[in-house]
Amino acid sequence: MTQNTVSTGEQLLPLFPENATVDAHGVLAVGGCAVDELAERYGTPLYIVDEEGMRAQGRRFLHGLRDRWPRSRVLFASKSLPVVAVYRLFAEEGLGVDVAGAGELRMALAAGVDPASIYLHGSAKTDAELRLALESGVGTIVVDNLDDVERIERFKAVAQRVLVRLIPGVAPETHASQSTGSESSKFGLPFEQALEAIARMNRSAAFEVAGVHLHIGSQVLATEPFAQAVAAVATTGGFDQYDVGGGLGVRYTLDDDAPSVDRYLDAVVAAARRHLPSDAELVIEPGRSLVGRAVTLLYRVSTVKHTARTFVAVDGGMSDLLDAALTQQPYEIANARRMRASCTDLVDVVGRQCESGDLLVRNAALPTPRPGDLLAVPAAGAYSFTFANNYNGALRPAVVFCAEGESRVVVRRQTYEELLAPHLP
Repeated sequence: MTQNTVSTGEQLLPLFPENATVDAHGVLAVGGCAVDELAERYGTPLYIVDEEGMRAQGRRFLHGLRDRWPRSRVLFASKSLPVVAVYRLFAEEGLGVDVAGAGELRMALAAGVDPASIYLHGSAKTDAELRLALESGVGTIVVDNLDDVERIERFKAVAQRVLVRLIPGVAPETHASQSTGSESSKFGLPFEQALEAIARMNRSAAFEVAGVHLHIGSQVLATEPFAQAVAAVATTGGFDQYDVGGGLGVRYTLDDDAPSVDRYLDAVVAAARRHLPSDAELVIEPGRSLVGRAVTLLYRVSTVKHTARTFVAVDGGMSDLLDAALTQQPYEIANARRMRASCTDLVDVVGRQCESGDLLVRNAALPTPRPGDLLAVPAAGAYSFTFANNYNGALRPAVVFCAEGESRVVVRRQTYEELLAPHLP
């Protein structure tokens, strides 16, 4: 990790949103909004979204793929940041939506997303979820197992458009919990079973089999596995649509070498040209790489303790940045009001939860920390809000969009009344 070599927080600026800046006083701003003013107005912890940066990233994927493969589609893998305003943002930019479950489907519909552009995923869809999808006019259901086939028939669907999820046998280098393409994955069907399911559905009026789908995993920092997956899916035969999933990683630390959107698309499309029918529709499902960089997570320091190590404890933790504990994802962190100050101290930034594993950043280089400091974590857009929880009674943070110096709340901070509301004495 690079925290112990950073001399000023400003060196981390390439990891922060593309519309992040540092003013003459060393204060970080996102979308023209100074983060110290955001903290005073909205409190901390706080998810701060660079709205224009997120839109720009959506356009990079959409237009970049279309320029290389005109008959194509980009879906926002919404499990990465399931916020109604984010669904709407990407729909406005022309992206479709990938949802997994009734909750994400309802949020997409609440955002005004065209049901025809929604793809329903899930390895364990319930009867209620499938019924909701059929009743809502969801454009495509991704069949993950033979039970999906039986249920869709039983619910008397008529020509429901489906893709069949395959197990591609491609295991990229990533955390075990984020690998979904190996032979032992719980997702999808082996090729032989998938072809049997396709043959069965082709004999039924309930289905229109459009093609096949695969997904190899998440936070993948090499392009070769994506090309391998395209080659693998091509062996199933000729279809109208090939959905090759998502999984492109993002740069969390200065040490990371994440492929650019262009480099990723070059690899995928080059493989498609070699292996897929030229008139087929090519679909990708970015999630982390759409939203990761666009969000900064802001904390306030509660205490500084000097024991065997120097512990800097903030007012959040694994309740709002669970990936640090769940997958040991390394993050960087900076003093948001002293971005240009010398980072003289090596400290462990920890959360407020009563777990030894609630460690946000080990060996973080910071200016001498003190209670009240504002600390900013870059690249916090993917799965942080998704995994937000109430451990130790923590309240889920607010989400604010920032653009051209204006901020607006798109998810308000949870209140204690809302925390208590579902409980019965």
